[in-house]
Amino acid sequence: MCGELRLSDAGKKVALMGWCNRRRDLGQIIFVDLRDRTGITQVVFNYELNAAVHEKAEALRNEFVIAAIGTVKRRDADTINPNIPTGEVELVVEELRILNVSKPLPFLPSDTVLANEEMRLKYRYIDLRRDAMQFNIELRHKVALAIRDNLASRGFFEIETPFMTRSTPEGARDYLVPSRVQPGSFYALPQSPQLFKQILMISGFDKYFQIVRCFRDEDLRADRQPEFTQIDLEMSYPQPERIWEVVEGFLTAAFKTAGYEIKTPFPRMDFDDAIRQYGVDKPDLRLPAFTEVGDCFAAADLETLAINPELPVIAIRTPKVGELSRKERDDIKPLFVSKGGARVFEDFKRIENKHPEAAAKIRAQAGVAADDLLVLVVGSKQSGANRDAHPASKRKIRVTPAELAIYASAGLLRVALAQKYSDRHKLFQKGDFRFLWVTNFPMFEYDEGEKRWMAAHHPFTSPHDEDMDKLETDPAMVRALAYDVVLNGTELGSGSIRIHRQDIQSRIFHALGMTEEEARSRFGFFLEALEYGTPPHGGIALGLDRIVMILAGADSLREVIPFPKTAAAKDLMMEAPTPVAEGQLRELGIGVVVKK
Repeated sequence: MCGELRLSDAGKKVALMGWCNRRRDLGQIIFVDLRDRTGITQVVFNYELNAAVHEKAEALRNEFVIAAIGTVKRRDADTINPNIPTGEVELVVEELRILNVSKPLPFLPSDTVLANEEMRLKYRYIDLRRDAMQFNIELRHKVALAIRDNLASRGFFEIETPFMTRSTPEGARDYLVPSRVQPGSFYALPQSPQLFKQILMISGFDKYFQIVRCFRDEDLRADRQPEFTQIDLEMSYPQPERIWEVVEGFLTAAFKTAGYEIKTPFPRMDFDDAIRQYGVDKPDLRLPAFTEVGDCFAAADLETLAINPELPVIAIRTPKVGELSRKERDDIKPLFVSKGGARVFEDFKRIENKHPEAAAKIRAQAGVAADDLLVLVVGSKQSGANRDAHPASKRKIRVTPAELAIYASAGLLRVALAQKYSDRHKLFQKGDFRFLWVTNFPMFEYDEGEKRWMAAHHPFTSPHDEDMDKLETDPAMVRALAYDVVLNGTELGSGSIRIHRQDIQSRIFHALGMTEEEARSRFGFFLEALEYGTPPHGGIALGLDRIVMILAGADSLREVIPFPKTAAAKDLMMEAPTPVAEGQLRELGIGVVVKK
């Protein structure tokens, strides 16, 4: 292979095959950097040694595919290239075979300035030849292999589940596949193997996993694709801690193959605490938590500053930012997104000047150093809801909607400030991986559009035993045996202990507003399966694409997926999706109506 030759190979006769990465014609001598996925070797065509081969090499151009046969030679000391592993040797070519030619390319794999993403996706086969993409795809392979090996060593079976199944819409939209032999009926591509893996537990396969493709017809962004790969697993008789141990084990193996050691066990945090301390259920632990500082103000101070005393007063500390200019302080305002009634005090010096005693207490309570940036997020005097009142019936967590607005607004600003000033405080260091388990999620969340309760995770998640009596009377207070694994502010995966009793599953469907007939119509096969000795079970699914994206240091999933879709869910290389022939539609009994 082109990246394998070393000084110890000098004198050997070898054959190399690959692409012409770069060509330099010096007249009597032509140099070509020959490339394959392992690296580059310089090959030399010398007119004095072999005029016929030199003449043939004059036709070579970028990305021609060639076979070069010759003798490995040690380079002269002044021509050694220390930047590549093969830099001490070169191949003096005695025979050249041009295996294929190439048209002029829209961009070169060796270009240091990238073509725009649309061009890269249209000519993906060229883009994938780039060193960075070759590295990312190899990393993906190694990570997946490490996970497979780790789970197999723990007694898990990799079992494939169907791609064509029934539509059970819950959350994202299904991709539908029409059936030709059952006109008017449709399969759905799976959003997850959820029901199949639970049925595998009923079937006696107590440790299942699968690295599986899943499909969701939803709006795209940098960390979403319509088809994606997840690491799916399920176990019988587990406590959540047992599942966490398994996940930590295969993540340790995956990160080790990329050259990183991670610390286990991961810390754990209750969902409600995550909201109160970070304003989000997937906190980035590289950044300091909030500090509530409302008790630092006297009542008169709060009145003067028009701060609602019934709502949290949040101090956000961003380390080592240093002194900000007036313009830089003004630049903070556009970063602030109020989720409803929240305000920001971006110039803490104004508070220090007018309320020095309160400011000193805040600095001490929040642990603020001299070069830290400090801003406050508060509730306006007009925003309502006493923080000690019974939580509103439509809340998602055990805080009032008005409190949630403060926490959420502060959470967004906390991350935005860190990103804006990351070049100053160096909080985001390469290889600094802060994992976290977030636990005890709400069982339900209220959908204002649908005017009903929805499953916050999915409807097969088990509630806490002690919250069962609230299912019908106070759904907002029901906690789920659900958990997420989070890394540096990114959710890697979600899981839960499942419902294994038919009577409880029926109660959950009823709490979600399903009639018995509707539940039987959509999930009858599963409800019936639960009646045949279903063991307690639970599991999790993690996004392989997201894990590799983080390990590769990429900004988008498209950088670690060989053939991704655009933000408009298009494959530019294949030019898909496309209309199909009328005959195909007639055979399927389908008519197309174009929305205007």
